[in-house]
This record gives sequence, structure tokens and C-alpha cells, in this order.
Amino acid sequence: MIQWRKLGHLFSPDGSKPWMRTYASNPTVEPLDANVVRVYFSSRDEQNQSSIAFVDVDLRPPVSILREAAAPVLTPGAPGTFDQDGVSIGCIVRVGTARYLYYMGWRLTTDVPWRNTIGLAISHDRGERFARTPINPIIPISGIDPHTVSYPWVLYEDGRFRMWYGSATRWGSRKQDLPCAIKYAESADGLEWNPQGHIAIDALEPDQIVLARPTVVKDADRFRMWFSCRGPSYRIRSAESTDGHSWIRTTDWSGLDPSPTGWDSEMIEYPCVFDHAGRRFLLYNGNGYGQTGFGLAVLDA
Repeated sequence: MIQWRKLGHLFSPDGSKPWMRTYASNPTVEPLDANVVRVYFSSRDEQNQSSIAFVDVDLRPPVSILREAAAPVLTPGAPGTFDQDGVSIGCIVRVGTARYLYYMGWRLTTDVPWRNTIGLAISHDRGERFARTPINPIIPISGIDPHTVSYPWVLYEDGRFRMWYGSATRWGSRKQDLPCAIKYAESADGLEWNPQGHIAIDALEPDQIVLARPTVVKDADRFRMWFSCRGPSYRIRSAESTDGHSWIRTTDWSGLDPSPTGWDSEMIEYPCVFDHAGRRFLLYNGNGYGQTGFGLAVLDA
């Protein structure tokens, strides 16, 4: 039996920065050296618009924050663009010396609450700043994904880019009524994508209606995915695959439950799983979809 063990509440904005008043959603790890990782996340300003920033974390006990970004690495786009109302991180992929930031762009609308599409920005200065690629969004609304696409997770292996992302199947009468599956797509260069509508994991009634923010790790014998699912509130679940295409939900999942009180007492969501020093860790958000920041857990075998 495996079990995730909570190591504590790691970070939450103190409200002192105008672009980071609240939220530290979708924590995403990039290793920097033997002991330090950079955790990118999405924060919000006073207008509730999200930007992407980071903190550098020393994982040696006791885990500590070494540095907090002085400015966001990516901010909302210009008026009229697909991400004018906010940007939320999906993942970071190293390609040579560059860093590819796959993210979700927010566009508020009147017919439905919002439309999300997937964008790409690239850094050539070790992740301090990112610039959008000329052609964006890289995955727009289409006949394959007619409603909204979200939370891309990309692995680069054997010369190809593999993406798992959220795709809404329909809009309901309330914004909560947004059944969402996790789909799969590939690209030769990480820039041009041609989604075929392949569903990796579908929504289930009644407690896995909305699937969001997949994180995928390739182990020696299989792919493993952790993802958020929402019924009454968000929880984290997992699945396994031998090829990355066909997935089976794990039945021996021993996941994180909400704490009796405190910052993660209502919900657990938006996982990021990574390996460090021979151990497997999981970053996650708690109450309010990241409003209370993020915490860290470790896998005990």
C-alpha cells in the first residue's frame, strides 16, 4: 500500500505585491540543482487577473523558501488577445537551453463565463522572463474542442512532444456544470499541434464530473498520471498507462484527504508530482482553488 504524507503548507502570497495579492495556484516544479527547485504558480491581482510567478525552494529539511520572484514571468496579454484576462501555468518543459512554458489563457465572455485556450511562451534566460511565440494560441477552440481547453501537461521524449490537457464537453446552466475530459495530442516541434480528439480519461458521474490539471510522470514500466476531479469538491486521483494513450484509473489509490481544519480542510486539487533525491513528492493546492497557496507531500511506499 502506498500513502502520500503531508509535509506542510509551503507558500501563500502575503498580499504585498500588487500583481500577487492572492492565490498561488497550479504549482509547477522545475529542478535547479541537487537541492533546489523552482515552483512556478499562478497568482491574482486586485482585478482578479492572473499572472505567472515563482518561488525557489530548498527541499532539504526543513523545507524553506529561498527566493520569491520580484516580478511575474508572464502577465495577461494585450487587449483583444486570447489571454487578455489572465494566464495560468500548465507546465515547464526544457528543450535544450530553452524553457517552454505551456499555459492557459483566459478570455471572459458574455455568452458563457469564459473561454480558455492554450498558449506557449519561451525563456532563454533560465526562466526569469518568458516571451510568447508569434503564433498563439497553439491549441484554440475548434470542432475538436468546441468549448474550452485548459491545463496542458507536456512531456518531451524521443524527439516528440506529448500533451495531456483538459477539454470541456459542454456548458451547463451554471459555470459549475462544465463536464471536462482529459485529452491527448502530439507535436513534432512543440509549437504546431493537431489534436485529434483522443480522450485519455473521461469524466464520470457523479464524483468525477470535472477533470483538470493532469500531471504525468514516465516511470520505467509505465506512465502515471495524477489529476483533479470534482464532484461536491475537488480531490486528486490517479491513472496508469503503458503507452500514454489508453489509461486505467488506479483502484489502490491512497490519496490526500482534506485536513480537519486549516488551509486544505475543504478541497485538495491541482497536483504536480516530481522526483527528488530518490523520493517522489507532490505539490498541491487546498481551499479556494489555490487561494490559500500550496503545500507539499511525499510518497511513503
